[in-house]
Amino acid sequence: MFCNQCEQTAKGKGCTVLGVCGKDETVADLQDLLVHAITGLALFAHEGRKADIVDKDTDKFVMEAIFSTLTNVDFDPERFVKLLDKTVELREAMKKKVAAANGKTDFDHPAASFTPAGDIDGLVEQGKALNFIPSLDKDENIRSLKQTLLYGLKGIAAYADHAAILGQYDPQVAGFIYEALTALLAEGLTVDQCVAAAMKAGEINFRTMELLDAANTGTYGHPVPTSVPLGHRKNKCILITGHDLRDLELLLEQTEGKGIDIYTHGEMLPCHGYPELKKYPHFYGHYGTAWQNQHKEFPGFPGPVLFTTNCIQKPKDEYKDRIFTTGLVGWPGCTHIEDKDFTPVIEKALEMDGWTDDSDNGSVMVGFARNAVLGVADKVIAGVKDKAIRHFFLVGGCDGAKPGRDYFTKFVEQVPEDCIVLTLACGKFRFFDKDLGDIGGIPRLLDIGQCNDAYSAIQIAVALAKAFDCDVNDLPLSLIISWYEQKAVAILLTLLYLGIKDIRLGPSLPAFITPAVLQVLVDNFDLKPIAATPEEDLKAILG
Repeated sequence: MFCNQCEQTAKGKGCTVLGVCGKDETVADLQDLLVHAITGLALFAHEGRKADIVDKDTDKFVMEAIFSTLTNVDFDPERFVKLLDKTVELREAMKKKVAAANGKTDFDHPAASFTPAGDIDGLVEQGKALNFIPSLDKDENIRSLKQTLLYGLKGIAAYADHAAILGQYDPQVAGFIYEALTALLAEGLTVDQCVAAAMKAGEINFRTMELLDAANTGTYGHPVPTSVPLGHRKNKCILITGHDLRDLELLLEQTEGKGIDIYTHGEMLPCHGYPELKKYPHFYGHYGTAWQNQHKEFPGFPGPVLFTTNCIQKPKDEYKDRIFTTGLVGWPGCTHIEDKDFTPVIEKALEMDGWTDDSDNGSVMVGFARNAVLGVADKVIAGVKDKAIRHFFLVGGCDGAKPGRDYFTKFVEQVPEDCIVLTLACGKFRFFDKDLGDIGGIPRLLDIGQCNDAYSAIQIAVALAKAFDCDVNDLPLSLIISWYEQKAVAILLTLLYLGIKDIRLGPSLPAFITPAVLQVLVDNFDLKPIAATPEEDLKAILG
């Protein structure tokens, strides 16, 4: 086992025995094997694109399968067996289509003819034999860039899967993933070629986030500023976490009139701002801060917990009887909902005590996506011109458990009173409940939404740059980004593709980035690690 795809990786180098996330060696080897198998499918699918062969169902499956290999998604070995079998089945079907179109089918790479072993033990041995990360390239710098591309592809696949669930699909997204996976097999690539491929991934991720934005807002309306209770009220309850808006909608529909309140956790908090979701009276409030505290907090929640996507380490055995999963998420011992019928979750909620009292723990505001912010753009522009607003800070990204993430809390606490903080993703849970006041009626802390709502943040920045007739890099705007997993890699590639410079990234830089590759990023994009203290960064930015 070797895995260094997330920020939490052991000793800042790589997990070799057990993943910090809780992923064991069996799952790690099966994930590597699945990526290998998907690469074989990609060889034929990429060739098929040359003959205008596009299979939407295959594209959607590939997004799901790649998504399952992200950090903290699927820990269930049996589910990977099914994914591997389906991958090979689709590969052979695509091979026939390509052959019928007189396309190339005689690939000599082992992935093109991979045959899964007959049992999990055999599959695990096949996964070990790949020696996956070292096999990407002999040159450590090219291997580093290939890893960056691969992890970016995983983030793209996650967003594409979410978008497809709500009916938004663009064949160019899967087409690029096939092309990029094929490129990972190439030998003799230069640094410039690899950087160009990574920038293309950033471009495709921007398109993918645009699709997901259209899916979310087209289905549930544009978010509006909304106050969300952080306490609880006397009633039965269910906690839903993850990212999937469709699963939340289905849960709200199925619990309507049953005397059960729905609470969000983690990245589901922004869902309270969507008109078509907030209309449900039993969609009540938000519970808990961020995923790294779930083991501590979930025992205090008196109802079942439904996981829709990645955002927790492997749950402890004593919690499994009230943890349910849906979609791609899976852990041995937990009940997985295959058909979106949440009856088992509802029955568990009615069986458990629920909240037996009322508690007022304050509230937070959400719903400041691009429509809401640009709706008061005149006030924002006037505030900047009148010098009431000196600077904007985008502070957000992924959260995690390793020491050092209190930097982001301290940073926001020390942002001067004439500055505004934009935030998004689960990184905001380091400071989301801070009362920073307002500037001329504009809240100083604006929650833009989930991690994919980086699209909204980009649109806000572009609109402001247009209003001030300047480049985005000339705006009084600084990005202080925390990262954890592969969706963050995809978003970073998008920001770099768009030419955004002077990004501060932390709490540590990716273990898969070599010093030479880091220098390329510094030279071309002025990317830098966060300083040891927020005071240093604030002084450097504001003078």
